[in-house]
Amino acid sequence: QVQLVESGGGSVQAGGSLRLSCSASLYTYSWYSMGWFRQAPGKEREGVAGLDGVGRTRYADSVKGRFTISRDNTVNTLYLQMNSLKPEDTGMYYCAAGPWSRVTYDRLFESENFDYWGQGTQVTVSS
Repeated sequence: QVQLVESGGGSVQAGGSLRLSCSASLYTYSWYSMGWFRQAPGKEREGVAGLDGVGRTRYADSVKGRFTISRDNTVNTLYLQMNSLKPEDTGMYYCAAGPWSRVTYDRLFESENFDYWGQGTQVTVSS
C-alpha cells in the first residue's frame, strides 16, 4: 500500500520559515515525479512546486525565490523549504506522486495526473 506522509507544518509569523517533509512508501520512488500542492479555505487546490522525473523544478510565480523543492531518493523523502512566508501562504499543504512518464514538467501543476496523495499538513502564517 502506497503512503505519503507529510510533516513539518505549523504556525509562524510573516517572514518566518518552515520545512515540510513528505515520506513516501513507494518501492520505485525515483520513478515518480513529485509535487507540492496547497489549498486555502474557500479556494481551489493549486500547485506550488514540482520535481519532474529528470530533476527539473517548477514553481508557482507566487513562491519563486522563496520556496525550494528537493528530494532525497535514498530515504524516499520530498522536501519543501519555505522562507519569507506570507499570510497568503496559509493553507493545507499536500505532497503528491505520479509516474514520471505521465507527470512531465508541463503537467507538474495538474493535480489529476498524480496517483498518490498525502493527508496534508497545515501551514498558518500570521501577519
